[in-house]
Amino acid sequence: MALKAIFFDLDGTLLDTSGDLAHALNQLRREQGRDPLPYDLIRQQVSNGATALVKLGFGPLSDAEIQPLRQRLLDLYQADIALHTRAFPGIEELIGRLAEAGLVWGIVTNKPQFYTSELMRHFSFATPPVATVSPDQVGVGKPHPAAVLHACELAGCLPQEAVYIGDHIRDIECGRNAGMPTIAVGYGFTADSDEHRTWNATHVADSAADIWPILATYL
Repeated sequence: MALKAIFFDLDGTLLDTSGDLAHALNQLRREQGRDPLPYDLIRQQVSNGATALVKLGFGPLSDAEIQPLRQRLLDLYQADIALHTRAFPGIEELIGRLAEAGLVWGIVTNKPQFYTSELMRHFSFATPPVATVSPDQVGVGKPHPAAVLHACELAGCLPQEAVYIGDHIRDIECGRNAGMPTIAVGYGFTADSDEHRTWNATHVADSAADIWPILATYL
């Protein structure tokens, strides 16, 4: 395999978005007359999406009850989408190393395209992503491989010439379904610090600093 491209999951892998999502959920709870939830509790649900956050914040609800709360959560999130969000420690340096090695990179996320684009315009790295793919662009979310396969097309590489990095089991399943090596990271939003070791990824990384030595083995 001649490595050409690296693809990252967004929330919990490239960027720590938990602060802004927790802020939005607790704003929503205050609007509904409820006390804020602990940040650590919310962080564990961030990778599961807006509906999961609403269920965490308000308990069992019907679909009819969930939808207006979900939309209000997303509106609050959009209003302060990059207030607390930061790249995880070591990510900026990692993308600098990719640039030095002549490797391109991209994002494959289950976050809708609108919010992904809104968020990413607040960040710049050593090189821009060659692909940023969301489920609404390909009609299906991870772990289906359609998004990461589309990212490969945009990057001009075969799946075997790319590595997919993520902090959730569905990321690893997505990469595996696409036929590419995967790296499971343990610094994201998993509740158990060793959970990423159980996903049958090709490699595991406990920090972003651990990723480059893994990628270097493919060069």
